[in-house]
Amino acid sequence: MHNPKRPQVLPMRDGVSPSCVALPAGPWVLVLDFLAERLPIVPRAQWFARMAAGEVVDEFGVPVSPERPYRHSMRVFYYRALEQEPRVPFEAEILHQDAHLLVVDKPHFLPVVPTGRYLHETLLVRLKRQLGIEALSPLHRLDRDTAGVMLFSVQQATRGAYQALFRDRRITKHYEAVAPWRQDIVLPLTRSSRIEESPQFFRTQEVAGAPNSQTHIELLRVLADGAHALYRLEPVSGKRHQLRVHMAALGLPLVHDHFYPGVNDPPEGDYSEPLQLLARRIAFVDPLSGEERVFESRRALEWVGA
Repeated sequence: MHNPKRPQVLPMRDGVSPSCVALPAGPWVLVLDFLAERLPIVPRAQWFARMAAGEVVDEFGVPVSPERPYRHSMRVFYYRALEQEPRVPFEAEILHQDAHLLVVDKPHFLPVVPTGRYLHETLLVRLKRQLGIEALSPLHRLDRDTAGVMLFSVQQATRGAYQALFRDRRITKHYEAVAPWRQDIVLPLTRSSRIEESPQFFRTQEVAGAPNSQTHIELLRVLADGAHALYRLEPVSGKRHQLRVHMAALGLPLVHDHFYPGVNDPPEGDYSEPLQLLARRIAFVDPLSGEERVFESRRALEWVGA
């Protein structure tokens, strides 16, 4: 329950909002013991140093010292940090900003939210740092490898109204993609299948069972090389990697897709082969104003001129 008298535990720092972990029931004697065991990516000595510096606090904003006894259900806040992080040399463009909604044109290779080896080099943290909006939150997913239109909620009070657009499928998303051209595949078509997580945690796959994903696929034009084409993809559902999985399953893997149908991840820092997938257009009726909203990417897939 919200308590207006409760102090803000930790402010946003350089675009990074504090992380939170709730302490479960367990045998730990000290909070330090739990953090060192359950979050071992940070060595025990570093947790000790962060605590000593006052950078780990409880839900009331009280610093958690290295000697603090462990207490079940306590919440601990801290800043995530990386010793080394690769620089992503591409920038997003702001397409629209108002009191409730931020729309940006995301480049290829830039993750949306902190994950793995990326923290400051993510779209969310960059935007928080640039705009100073601590409550900023993405309204939908866009892969690191995908470029194009991305929507963010600016304030928590109206976030649910925009999230409902995606939940209730009252938003239209058009993507453009470059993939092989095959005369034996009759288009337009709708691909429906069941997509589940793959044993490889970073991938998904089609499996037998009732469909839970659907994509409309349309040919826009055959490219000059005669071997590839530009396609319009309209996802009805929003499963992770859905467009990539559906196209690969049809024998039309996207150009420079290093995950589907097989994994061939390029080395870190290699930006020579951007995935040929672009979130071109998003359209919806604004749930607050009733206004028709249409946002389009200003980017272009490099293969379109091929």
